[in-house]
Amino acid sequence: MRTIAKSTLSLERLQTPTMHSLPDPDWRPVAFKEWQLIASALASGEQSVILRKGGISEGKAGFQWLHDRFFLFPSLFHEQAEQVKPLPDGSLRSLPDISGKEDDIVFSVYVEAFQTGRLTDWDEVMRLDPYHIWKEEIVRERFEWGEEPGISYAIVRARHLTDPWILKDRSTFGGCRSWFGLPPDEAGGWRERLESSQEVEAHCGLPEWLI
Repeated sequence: MRTIAKSTLSLERLQTPTMHSLPDPDWRPVAFKEWQLIASALASGEQSVILRKGGISEGKAGFQWLHDRFFLFPSLFHEQAEQVKPLPDGSLRSLPDISGKEDDIVFSVYVEAFQTGRLTDWDEVMRLDPYHIWKEEIVRERFEWGEEPGISYAIVRARHLTDPWILKDRSTFGGCRSWFGLPPDEAGGWRERLESSQEVEAHCGLPEWLI
C-alpha cells in the first residue's frame, strides 16, 4: 500500500489492490460496525461508499481503515431512519423487526474496500452524495466534529449473504468501537456462506475521481 497526497482535492488516498477472490480459508473474520440501513443500502446497490469520522474510542491516531475485507455489524438504533434519505418512492426507510431475537446479530453483508482515504474539502465530500444515503446534515456534522474538519471514506464492493451468518450477541461486541473480531467457526462458520453469497452491482455508480 502507498499513501498518495493529492493537494488539488485536499485529500489523502490510500490505494489498495483490486480484489476479486474470497478470503483464504485461514482468514480471521472481522466486522465493521455500521447502521443497519446503510448495510441494507450497500446490499441493494444504492450505496458504494462508507464514510466514517471516528471518536474518542479510536485512540490518539483516530479512525483507521484497519481491514480491507470485513462483515458489516448492523447497528439498530431507531433514530437512524430519520438521518438517511428516504426511499426512491419518498417513503421513510424502516428497520427490520427483531422482536424475540434481540440477542441475534445477523451478518448478511460482506464488504471489500478497494480504495480508502480522507477528505478535508467539504465540496469534495458533497461530490460523494450520489453514492450514499446519509442526509447532508449528518455528513456535515461528522465532517466538522473534532479538532480538524475531515472525514474518512472507503469505496467498496458488497456481497449479500443469502444464508446470513447469525451469531449471539456478547460483551466483546460492546463498546463504541468500529472493529470487532468474529469467531470463525461458530454457527457453521463464514466460508460456505460467502461462497454462496451474491456480488452486488452498485447501480448508484462509483466516484471515479477517487479511484
